[in-house]
Amino acid sequence: MKRRGLVSFNVRHKETDLFIQAKTSLKDLVSLWVIEERSKLEAYARKHPGFLEALTPWKEDELAPFIVKEMIKASKKAGVGPMAAVAGTIAEIVAKKIFEQIGGEVIVENGGDIVLRVEDEITMSIWAGDSPFSGKIGIRLLPQGIFLAVCTSSGTIGHSKSLGTSDAVTVISKSGAYSDALATSIGNIVRTKADIQSALNRLRNFPDVLGGVIIKADAIGAFGELELVTL
Repeated sequence: MKRRGLVSFNVRHKETDLFIQAKTSLKDLVSLWVIEERSKLEAYARKHPGFLEALTPWKEDELAPFIVKEMIKASKKAGVGPMAAVAGTIAEIVAKKIFEQIGGEVIVENGGDIVLRVEDEITMSIWAGDSPFSGKIGIRLLPQGIFLAVCTSSGTIGHSKSLGTSDAVTVISKSGAYSDALATSIGNIVRTKADIQSALNRLRNFPDVLGGVIIKADAIGAFGELELVTL
């Protein structure tokens, strides 16, 4: 994505790798936020063995830090482990903090998981590994000044843990944690092109999902408040 009028900058800390677009660079401040949030998560994980490795929902914990609560809540809805929601959760926390600081349009991408707030039409490309659609298909959205999360999971590329072999499962909602967890959940059941329709049907049944795209090899399926465009 290249958004006219915005400044681009990167923030990296351990596994977190953010590409950010905002009306001005807040690199040093965002770096502090990321370190703080990851420190809270890591401290919680040290006190709760098995949290990082869990592939099923984790029990709710009112004493957990905000980042962990968000991960637990979203992953419980999606039926996956809490770490399936970590990238989207961090992206959302950072995007909202930037907006609180300087307002304007904000786009935060974290390993394929995007949280944004823009005022008018935006198109994002989908990277889907060796699929012929990779980098040639985009999602056109009209967010109209609200926060949206566009999160993608893959069973063939990237570091995401997936039990399926989809080239890309993209989920759109208003929550980074939720979209991230659902992308993993739906990606777990896509192993062949024949699985696309049933996976889309399952995704439709989750509340508060605004749309989704699934790519497997030379097959693609989509639904919801989005437009697929060629790039």
